[in-house]
Amino acid sequence: MTIAKPVLLEAARLALPYRLCDVFTATPFQGNQLAVFEDAGDLTASEMQKLANETNLSETTFILRRAHEIERMEGVRVRIFTTREELPFAGHPTLGTAATIRAFFGEYAGAEEVILDLNVGKVPVRFSLDGSQNSGTYGVMTQPKPIFGGMHDPAEAAQALGLEVDDLAIDPGPQTVSTGLPYCVVLLRSLEVLGRLQIPQGEASRYLVSRDARFFYCLAPVSGETATWRARMQFYSGEDPATGSAAGCAISYLVRHGLAKSGEQVHLIQGTEIGRRSDLYVSAERAAGSVDQVKVGGSTTFVAKGHVFLE
Repeated sequence: MTIAKPVLLEAARLALPYRLCDVFTATPFQGNQLAVFEDAGDLTASEMQKLANETNLSETTFILRRAHEIERMEGVRVRIFTTREELPFAGHPTLGTAATIRAFFGEYAGAEEVILDLNVGKVPVRFSLDGSQNSGTYGVMTQPKPIFGGMHDPAEAAQALGLEVDDLAIDPGPQTVSTGLPYCVVLLRSLEVLGRLQIPQGEASRYLVSRDARFFYCLAPVSGETATWRARMQFYSGEDPATGSAAGCAISYLVRHGLAKSGEQVHLIQGTEIGRRSDLYVSAERAAGSVDQVKVGGSTTFVAKGHVFLE
């Protein structure tokens, strides 16, 4: 299939093609929405930010095409924006953009692997050829090796979360972890606590900036289910239906502290509280005290396409 290129309309308006997909779901209108601009051309960072504001999604990505020989060596150049800022890395934009490239860029049709060149570096995404894991376009990204920051005082973290310290699982306690974007991973005592979570963003932001973390990622175990956790990530003035970058941090944390086995696939369920269930499948390996091979997988479903006009 030929990719639609930007075209000039009357009054010199530039029509930029984009696709809308739902990531970490095989069901349309679930998961986390993503807008992918297929050919960002000569857009400036300021123009990309304006377009991300216009889509008003948690993230929007921009593909910057290069010669295929360069892409084969360096990966496909992609930039990721929220409505407020550019990010070096984010999970569902990585997975959804790679799936878009595989589905609609002819030279990548049916590829087993698509490598993205992000601000954080090269991130490979491998695809299932048999439609496993609830069908859709199922891909697995390998995230950068995790960096473990300091442990947090549970009482201070609880206050920043708008919770009581008894609402947290004290052992092993909150910790900053990054596989490209730093999160404070917090284990909560129960699904009941997770369900009533309402993070006071002003207080949380002040706390996180002093702890070298960007956002909280909160987990609670699902009773009676092996290797299944529920998760929430509230940020800015809303909530993320699925957070692939945080999921990589979460499985790194769980494996490091012995709450998940090395190489075991863990199922994270996110977004149910806001009506957009997401299913993230994660694993990490631990050897000689080091955690590596952080993998985050899920399906991508394509739901719409269109154009945005620029003067």
